Amino acid sequence: MGIILWLIVGGIIGWLASMIMRTDAQQGILLNIVVGIVGAFIGGLIFSGGSIGSGLTLYSFLVSLVGAIVLLAIVNLVRRGSIR
Repeated sequence: MGIILWLIVGGIIGWLASMIMRTDAQQGILLNIVVGIVGAFIGGLIFSGGSIGSGLTLYSFLVSLVGAIVLLAIVNLVRRGSIR
């Protein structure tokens, strides 16, 4: 059941981050899920020293969202030479 929750929350976080960074038209659901899950890991490294805690809380959701936005900013910077 935990994997299914990761996929659903990862998809939502990836979709929200792509909407904020205006890259939603370029991504599909699979890439949104990947961005959300990798973003959660990056957010955990930035804010919590490697983990975002246990369970789904508002703090872990926001940390994951910030991590996904940072990931998309880095990808945009490498691909286009600008953040947006």
